[in-house]
Amino acid sequence: MAKVGKRITSAREGIDRNKSYPLGEALTLVKERSKVKFDETVEVAVNLGVDPRHADQMVRGVCVLPNGTGKNVRVAVFARGDKADEAKAAGADIVGAEELVQQIQGGSIDFDRCIATPDMMPLVGRLGKVLGPRGLMPNPKVGTVTPDVTSAVNDAKGGAVQFRVEKAGIVHAGVGKVSFSEEALTQNVRAFLDAVQKAKPSGAKGSYLKRIAVSSTMGPGVKVDLASVAE
Repeated sequence: MAKVGKRITSAREGIDRNKSYPLGEALTLVKERSKVKFDETVEVAVNLGVDPRHADQMVRGVCVLPNGTGKNVRVAVFARGDKADEAKAAGADIVGAEELVQQIQGGSIDFDRCIATPDMMPLVGRLGKVLGPRGLMPNPKVGTVTPDVTSAVNDAKGGAVQFRVEKAGIVHAGVGKVSFSEEALTQNVRAFLDAVQKAKPSGAKGSYLKRIAVSSTMGPGVKVDLASVAE
């Protein structure tokens, strides 16, 4: 345990935990303090002025990051016939119908994103209890129930991140890797915040974006100055 303590203490050096930094500076601090041997994910967390227990204050959506996520995303598509062929041509990793339902019911979930054509939803609906808790259930609101499987697969592979507000009013997402340039990360964070802003629900009153922080997978959080992202 001592080693973990030393690593965290070292990573926190030079970060004023009471200070909010301009976005670019905050991302530089996150990059500089990555002390592990793998390429960590850079994450952004946003505290919103909403109470998601109310239906008119639910926040969810999708954002295509301009510089991708840096992750190899495995995509499963529920489709038949020509749409199945389209999905395969677009680079989907798994394509199927009834046999894919059986595979998932059997406990095999070897994918990060799930897409379905509208006609497949009665079939996919059987998997709600399996896919729902994992955040994998296809949903038209985030573009994963669509007849345009080519675009959906391309978006998923190219850097689309889904977000959904949690009980505490927080949305978060991975927005790239520590190896990304500060500029690329800044562009991704701004794109994500813009998508969250556009998803502002009708029931949100008062201040919507309350607090923003960035961090790496194993690193400390760095507060972001709200004024620096409003530019």
